[in-house]
Amino acid sequence: MTVTIWVDDWQIKCCGPSFAPGDVVSWTLLEVDPEDYADVVGGERADRIDFREEHHGQEGGHAPTSVEVVSIAEVHCRYGVPPGATDKVNHPVPGTTVLVPVEEADGWATALPDVGFAGYLVTARRAADGPEGAAARGR
Repeated sequence: MTVTIWVDDWQIKCCGPSFAPGDVVSWTLLEVDPEDYADVVGGERADRIDFREEHHGQEGGHAPTSVEVVSIAEVHCRYGVPPGATDKVNHPVPGTTVLVPVEEADGWATALPDVGFAGYLVTARRAADGPEGAAARGR
């Protein structure tokens, strides 16, 4: 059985090692509220996100989980100030999502026209055992 995991771009840029399909990684996985991702990836895709990966803090004592990365897609979307907003803060613009399948995630996606890099959708399966050897390198 596979799970879908959201990985924020800044989590990897800050201190997360790169990873690729076939790698076994040890991540702290936190359950998500699909509404938090609906504007970035669309409601239907958001409903399929099971967890988010968290590098900073062990919220609620969650232990790391070993998963094998099956596939990775960069998520890009347009950002803008919502009409009528008073705070002038950019937010994801619904309906502008662009997914790009990639063979490695390192936090530094190639820029695409009119959209910004937001993070990764990772398909993974729970690893039978903990990370071992080269497969656990997380690159």
